[in-house]
Amino acid sequence: MTTLTPQGTLTRDALTVLQPGFTGTTAPDWLLRRLGEGLSSVGLFGRNVASPEQLAALTAQLRAERDDVLVAIDEEGGDVTRLEVRTGSSFPGNLALGAVDDTALTRDVAHELGRRLAACGVNLNWAPSADVNSDPDNPVIGVRSFGADPALVARHTAAYVEGLQAAGVAACTKHFPGHGDTAVDSHHDLPRIDAGLATLRERELVPFRAAVAAGTKAVMSAHILLPALDPALPATLSPAALHGLLRAPVADGGLGFDGLVVTDGMEMRAISATYGIERGSVMAIAAGADAICVGGGLADEDTVLRLRDALAGAVRSGELPEERLADAAARVRALARWTSGAGGDEEGTSPAPEIGLVAARRALRVTAPAGHEPLTGPAYVAAFTPLANFAVGDETPWGVGAELGRLLPGTETRAYGQETAGAEEVLADAGERRIVAVVRDVHRHPWMARALGSLVAARPGTIVVEMGLNQAPPSGALHIATHGAARVCGVAAAEVIAGR
Repeated sequence: MTTLTPQGTLTRDALTVLQPGFTGTTAPDWLLRRLGEGLSSVGLFGRNVASPEQLAALTAQLRAERDDVLVAIDEEGGDVTRLEVRTGSSFPGNLALGAVDDTALTRDVAHELGRRLAACGVNLNWAPSADVNSDPDNPVIGVRSFGADPALVARHTAAYVEGLQAAGVAACTKHFPGHGDTAVDSHHDLPRIDAGLATLRERELVPFRAAVAAGTKAVMSAHILLPALDPALPATLSPAALHGLLRAPVADGGLGFDGLVVTDGMEMRAISATYGIERGSVMAIAAGADAICVGGGLADEDTVLRLRDALAGAVRSGELPEERLADAAARVRALARWTSGAGGDEEGTSPAPEIGLVAARRALRVTAPAGHEPLTGPAYVAAFTPLANFAVGDETPWGVGAELGRLLPGTETRAYGQETAGAEEVLADAGERRIVAVVRDVHRHPWMARALGSLVAARPGTIVVEMGLNQAPPSGALHIATHGAARVCGVAAAEVIAGR
């Protein structure tokens, strides 16, 4: 066995701490080559997934090069899905699970999701979101959170971690120290939370404490600025956040976390537009992060080499302590060893393919007047469609039109955006058909609220389906809140509309 030179060890450690993405549904040659040189992790996105069979073949291709590779994916279920990016998820998201508030159900949903990931060769999931959604106008969290109550979010975060890891898939609880009280999407800019440390400890940190207690194998940092914690640096780059708060012993006021700290995507503008991904990555490792997530937007060999060389160069220049990089690489390898031996608890545990639909049905909140009659004939579905946030993406279908069309053949669906959302247009297009108006976070979009109000006033028999946060008062002849836009949420709503 060849002994690595110190220079080779440095380069290998620099590769080990990277979690890059790539394009395509098979592994490119450059990625396989870098796995042989020390790259230990790969991040998968919707662009890499065509089917479970293809995904299993892809992960087998990676493991043929390195059998202990960490294969990570951003699979929250609900609105944020990569496994089912082209069809919509078979699992409701966090808000739906929080609305039911049955931790056994949350654990079962997470376990089944983990079982499917493991069957495809994925062993690290960048989930769950442990953010307390204290700002209902939050543009990036919303239904990705279990709710606005810290205690509720905490118990479901713990249940999710337990269920996922019981299936042999490492959980990566995010977005530390909490992204729920932001009005800015960190994909586009740097959010700022002005809450004091006392509020932070009583609200944002409660679910993360629960996740650590539940044994989460990883935690993902957020690109958010909390001046009470660090007036200059976002959490991902802040020693005060990562070392002084997340890692510090409980007795010293920290969370006592000793697992893997993963950054959120370094190409997000909150970091890349201010520090650049190379300098940002060096600062993150120096601050206490162990793995650099990059590849949601930047997914090529050049990015990997630039980051590798930036980290190695920072060690040589003395900017990054060599021991810190070595420690980060060791934590990556430790998690890889855990996943190699985890195996899951499949013995005696049966697959539960319908658990997602069961949860989605239980999450519905239906407001119906006495004597309401279900639809029996074709409907006209007007889907008021806001711009999708970056985490969700715009390629995953959502709504009730497809599912309602299966139950009520002849049903037609049309999407209406801000420029085409007048009630007059919808009424003209619908003709005499019963209208089903589908909205998403109507409370955040004045144009949507105006159109919906005018539509219900003109056609009181309109059925309203809210597939985002259920903040606005119920309206319409029948109002259904699904608490998310997963495919199964649409199925459950369509069943109610059609009286099934």
